[in-house]
Amino acid sequence: MKAAIACAFAAAALVTVPAPARAAVQQTPAVASADHNLDERIEKRLDGSTLKKYDVKVSVTNGIATLTGTVPTEADRRKATQLATIPGIARVENQLLVDLAATKGTTGTMKSTAKEGVEKTKEGAEKVADKTKEGLSKTGEVITDSWITTRIHSKFVGEDLLKDSDINVDSKDHVVTLKGTVMSAAGRARAVEQAKEVEGVHRVIDRLTIGPKQ
Repeated sequence: MKAAIACAFAAAALVTVPAPARAAVQQTPAVASADHNLDERIEKRLDGSTLKKYDVKVSVTNGIATLTGTVPTEADRRKATQLATIPGIARVENQLLVDLAATKGTTGTMKSTAKEGVEKTKEGAEKVADKTKEGLSKTGEVITDSWITTRIHSKFVGEDLLKDSDINVDSKDHVVTLKGTVMSAAGRARAVEQAKEVEGVHRVIDRLTIGPKQ
């Protein structure tokens, strides 16, 4: 009787052994090699699709493909599952996140930022070069179109021949265009003369009319 009870307790102990205590199943070299080949095949399919520009990673273990990373739309997420479903794959675990701002990754972003920085530096250098080409006035100011326009307007102030005139000054590439009205032919000639005297002016286009303000 005691022997029977001892056997019963031993059997119960075997049945109640926790799962973690059991020996873990290790992957054989053959299975590992097969997983590696499947992994490479899926990566090639992803690289050959529109998902190539996004951050999609694949890992295959015991015939189960796990997808991680980020894509911009749900449709791209489904497409990744389809591309990963190939012969030899038992199941696809799609853990991709959907984000409209998905990119290829931080490396691509850094390259893009660096490129933008170089372009901005280049643009700044070109602007400085342009200003150098424009030259400096006798007072040391850079002669730009806006500087020319301001100078011409200041020369018109206090001119008796231009009193009651309405003159618009437009400067582009150091070419000045005068529009509007003056009170006399003498006033018209004086406006053109004054504009030509400003430093940096290459040419003056006279479109002034004689008569009262419109």
